[in-house]
Amino acid sequence: MTKKRTGVLLRETLQEIKALDENAMREAQARQEGLLKPPGSLGKLEDISVRLAGIYGESRPQIREKAIVMMAADNGVYAEGFNGYAQEFTGAIAEMTGPGLVGISVLARHAGSRLAVVDVGIKDEVAGEHIIPRKIRKGTANIAKGPAMSREEAEKALEVGIEIAAGLIKEGIGVLGMGEVGICNTTTAAAVASALTGENPENITGIGTGGDEKALALKIGAIKSALAVNNPDPQDPIDVLAKVGGLDIAGMAGCCLAAARYKVPIVVDGFIAGAAALAAVRMNPLVREYMLSSHVSAEKGGRFILDCLRMEPMLCMNMRLGEGTGAALAFNLIDAACRIINEMGSFDDLKKG
Repeated sequence: MTKKRTGVLLRETLQEIKALDENAMREAQARQEGLLKPPGSLGKLEDISVRLAGIYGESRPQIREKAIVMMAADNGVYAEGFNGYAQEFTGAIAEMTGPGLVGISVLARHAGSRLAVVDVGIKDEVAGEHIIPRKIRKGTANIAKGPAMSREEAEKALEVGIEIAAGLIKEGIGVLGMGEVGICNTTTAAAVASALTGENPENITGIGTGGDEKALALKIGAIKSALAVNNPDPQDPIDVLAKVGGLDIAGMAGCCLAAARYKVPIVVDGFIAGAAALAAVRMNPLVREYMLSSHVSAEKGGRFILDCLRMEPMLCMNMRLGEGTGAALAFNLIDAACRIINEMGSFDDLKKG
């Protein structure tokens, strides 16, 4: 079979994304209003069930198998010297998901979720049969000095996300979550968000991992340099990802596109995943309807990114780990929403009794 040229899968995916099933949503809403409770009294649980109905095209959505995709990649902006963690930490975390010792491993087990760890751009070679090897390049270039990657590499990373998510869906996964690991990816996420929205980096950039106020000033300076040197086009999200983004962010954006194409909900985790989600929505606004927000990140830009997406989080836990940890927690609420719409009695049941 001939392999498709880079970009073909991406274009096909964008073209195949359709709107939610409005009839299923109306039927789900009508059922919610007839259940044994005041209308709207279960708040977001009701909203989630109606959204799921529209995604699946079923008025009574069922609990599905779940998986979290964790994209792992390194970022060349580490060379600017503001991050206190060793860059090798990215690969170490990816490897330690194998024995199940990192946060997302624990919470994925708790949620009964699969965990797919993808090496989309770790600088070093990593060991572990659990890691899916899809390395585009060994980390990005330093965005403060030039583009993170070529446009073709950004498209390849997007297509890695599409392929990984599509493969899981074909295996029976019905709910996706997305997460990441990559030293300095709060920097690239802030750069992407700033480029797409025009927001001043100072307003959405936090200290992140291993930093202090002095490091924060250097970090903001690096983002401002990246935007000035690369001049990313806010009307072209792929250009933004290529110039100031990261391979992990592009990979997660691809997961969002695949979820929308194949009509599966995808749960957004935190600030970095939110930047990926925003890029995906800018590629096709219909993608937003297939997204559920797990939590509002404690990162400075956490609330901002959700406001840009017009999304309300399920949880506020003061978390900022990433990895998909918020998505894992949200899976329990998605299951609860499905149980409510399917198992709760209605006022009609009272009349029958």
